[in-house]
Amino acid sequence: MREIHTDTIVETVARLCIEACCHIGDDIRALLENAREEEVSPHGRRILEQLLENIDIASSLELPICQDTGMAVVFLEIGQDLHIIGGDIYQAVNQGVRIGYREGYLRKSVLTPLERINTGDNTPAVIHTEIIPGNRLRIIVAPKGFGSENMSRLKMLKPSDGISGAKDFILETVINAGGNPCPPIVVGVGIGGTMEKAAYISKKALLRQAGTPNPDPCIAKLEREMLDTINKTGIGPMGLGGRITALAVHIDTYPTHIAGLPVAVNIQCHAARHKEAWL
Repeated sequence: MREIHTDTIVETVARLCIEACCHIGDDIRALLENAREEEVSPHGRRILEQLLENIDIASSLELPICQDTGMAVVFLEIGQDLHIIGGDIYQAVNQGVRIGYREGYLRKSVLTPLERINTGDNTPAVIHTEIIPGNRLRIIVAPKGFGSENMSRLKMLKPSDGISGAKDFILETVINAGGNPCPPIVVGVGIGGTMEKAAYISKKALLRQAGTPNPDPCIAKLEREMLDTINKTGIGPMGLGGRITALAVHIDTYPTHIAGLPVAVNIQCHAARHKEAWL
């Protein structure tokens, strides 16, 4: 059985925290560049130019793209034939976050929810774990700023609300968000499962390569329709008006109960930060 020491996990998570906060993905950059060409508003176009300039500066100087370096959300896909040695994997992930946020000079934003006492090192992370075939470990670090997270919503629709109800809820969520999540945004949507499953798949949908359609043609059609509808709202870059409010809409679904239709919308800012590694 293949083994991975927790020291390797600590080192990898620390590196991914810094990379995710300082270097935007090529997929998002390409969509932002396309948005700049398609934006009809002069103000909107200038904002998109400034966002791209900011991305270049952050990358060249190894500085955070945004002052809100987020709460660390970590997705672990663990091969069932892999043996983790050297300690607790969750402690290793949190130690990696602790080191990454310290060495990367990233803002420590995590605190206790009621007393509002800062933990001082941006831990604990939010960790999601899946067991997969094989003997490898996939680690995805997705720092989530709360300008966008606070605009995310979940609603337990009635089955009779149907697809039109889901569309209305997605659009309503984006309109209510306005400029708060720093558009142009990426919209992650989870439909089905239970309350927590819908929320989970809406967030995981944001990890998809930006703009890549769902493999189900019917869901891909819905993604295109919602992107077009959202971009007709006029919210525009940074909420100051324009054609481009969203860069992509990613929808994933899961079977649900006959009595329910859970829909979760997880909004992501234009940076859409996440980095991954396979060990």
